[in-house]
Amino acid sequence: MSIKPLVILPDARLRQISRPVGAVTAEIRELADSMLETMYDAPGIGLAAVQVGVLKRLIVMDVVREEGRDGEPIIMIDPEITWSSDERSVYREGCLSIPDYQAEVERPAQVRVRYRDIHDRMQEIEAGGLLATCVQHEIDHLNGVLFIDHLSKLKRDRVMTRFNKLARLQGRAAS
Repeated sequence: MSIKPLVILPDARLRQISRPVGAVTAEIRELADSMLETMYDAPGIGLAAVQVGVLKRLIVMDVVREEGRDGEPIIMIDPEITWSSDERSVYREGCLSIPDYQAEVERPAQVRVRYRDIHDRMQEIEAGGLLATCVQHEIDHLNGVLFIDHLSKLKRDRVMTRFNKLARLQGRAAS
């Protein structure tokens, strides 16, 4: 395992659609372990493979640490939302790929997600609260969508301007 560098806005990879994982190999298990280590080190509660530069449909999460309990990591391979509630909830979201920026985002309050686990078994969970928000945020990443896309155009444009300027100052362009 190793901590991987994070892909930061405005990197164009964040806007690409991730490919299905396919077979759960030793390489995929190692990637998931490295993603968890990277997420905990950051620290964060969720991470999509694209955020470490791998365009595969793989996400890791651990929301219970945010709630002050011992960690319960969740690894989802090729996740898909199969149902979402009409009821909405608002959470203050941040993103490891958009450091030092948070905003309130409205999403469905509950979702049902089907995915394969690290042992290649089909799983389905129904999630509410912070877990529902986190899984929607991470699946958005797999589809090239960022949480700032759920904000007004004015707020989104301000964030993009800030991160484009920062990237130029640091000598990293939107690749």
